[in-house]
Amino acid sequence: MKPVKALVSLTTHDNDYQRAQAASAEAVAKQLNVSLELVYANGDAVNQVQQILSAIQRRDHGIDIVITEPAGTGMVHVAEAATKIGIAWSVLNFEADYLARLRQTASVPVFEVSVDQIEAGRIQAQQVAALLPGGGTVLYIMGPTAGTTAARRSEGMLSEKPANIQLKNMTGSWTDESGYRVVSSWLKLSTSRTSGIVGIVSQNDAMAVGARRAFGEVSDSTERGKWLQMPFFGVDGLPETGQRYVQRKVLTATVVTPPVAGIALELFMKAHNEGKPAPARHLVGSQSYPAIGELRPQTAAQG
Repeated sequence: MKPVKALVSLTTHDNDYQRAQAASAEAVAKQLNVSLELVYANGDAVNQVQQILSAIQRRDHGIDIVITEPAGTGMVHVAEAATKIGIAWSVLNFEADYLARLRQTASVPVFEVSVDQIEAGRIQAQQVAALLPGGGTVLYIMGPTAGTTAARRSEGMLSEKPANIQLKNMTGSWTDESGYRVVSSWLKLSTSRTSGIVGIVSQNDAMAVGARRAFGEVSDSTERGKWLQMPFFGVDGLPETGQRYVQRKVLTATVVTPPVAGIALELFMKAHNEGKPAPARHLVGSQSYPAIGELRPQTAAQG
């Protein structure tokens, strides 16, 4: 009997959370004796579609499940093509509205595994409230609008943030470099110096670190010092990156959002071995790092 084979398709290698997703899938695959094929889309939705289709259309593919975090849309046509030939389909951190319909017709497991992104946004809002009780305007660096993660984290932030905190939105692509670029461009505007910004809130750690790098390149030492004294907030909170950034005071706080690719593989194997359907949607919780009760109000120098 051949071992189960999983194709794990992730958005990019240039992001610590995506690399953690891969590591979590690899660890579970080793534990459960699953053969694993891992591909990255380099942030390109079209490339991701082509990668998955190319893999499942090989005559000797041997793939039993595709586990994917979409780089763009939910890939309904790819999901239909996979399940039609008996390949299970699991979506990570993406609310795909076609899954319910596909579950009714597919003979293989079809399901979603996600971090509770609304909860992550709420926790970040609580961190902002604890650290900036005096309120003010914060730069809010969001992820790309193509997926649902950024939208849900924003939903949580807006539902929980104090009325005296205003958001100045900008959009990155989950990478350090994108956080650096959007903040560098904003700093070139004359209005950035009179914006009254009191904090930098990013929807992930990588963009927050990139933003800090941009502020660190401000030529005027006094102005640069004011920016770098502000609180910087992130999300993902992986032990070797986000949590380490907080310990080194590169970031002030982060939200720990566990990788879920390994969980998806575990759920599939349970369904595969026991002949029971996988849950339609499995949500994983988040937590503040440091804990909300450990955060102390901070007076940030306004930019």
